[in-house]
Amino acid sequence: MKTDENTLQSETERLVIRPLRNEDYERYLEGFRNRLPSQHKYDDDKVDLSNWTQAIFNHDVVAKLQGLADGDDVHVFGVFRKSDHKHLGKVEFSTIMRDEFQWGLLGHTIHNQYWRNGYGKEAVKGALHIAFETLGFHRIEAHINVDNEPSIRLAKSIGMEYECTRKGFIYEFGGWTDNLVYYMNAK
Repeated sequence: MKTDENTLQSETERLVIRPLRNEDYERYLEGFRNRLPSQHKYDDDKVDLSNWTQAIFNHDVVAKLQGLADGDDVHVFGVFRKSDHKHLGKVEFSTIMRDEFQWGLLGHTIHNQYWRNGYGKEAVKGALHIAFETLGFHRIEAHINVDNEPSIRLAKSIGMEYECTRKGFIYEFGGWTDNLVYYMNAK
């Protein structure tokens, strides 16, 4: 699935949401370097990218993500602050099923040094525009661990509706975990 890069960009009041580019290398590394220690169970710890080079970023991140997008498997969008172009995190949509469903899965991460500023909500809302209008999804779901309060609040705040709890749905943390399913359909 090839899509014009210009249609894969969304701007909000404070953010630009778009696919990563080779020239994002330094901003990408800075976002990870400046992360705070893990704040809770669902917050990744600092990532050691000290051995990363521009070539690794171009090949292992940008080109790999472009290949996943071309195959309509996963569409990953970097989140950048307009005022200083800092990389704040990502929003992604994984294709669950196309055909008569047009069904995708939402994932999002904001670097923890930028939390509590409304960036997650703003980024996801901006990215949903791309998911529905450009990528052609009809339904987007978020599968959220039952004790992940920040993600539950974000889903509710952008208008996603609770549908159900899937028991023993995802294998993580050494066992099968229950997930809440929140969804939004295209308007």
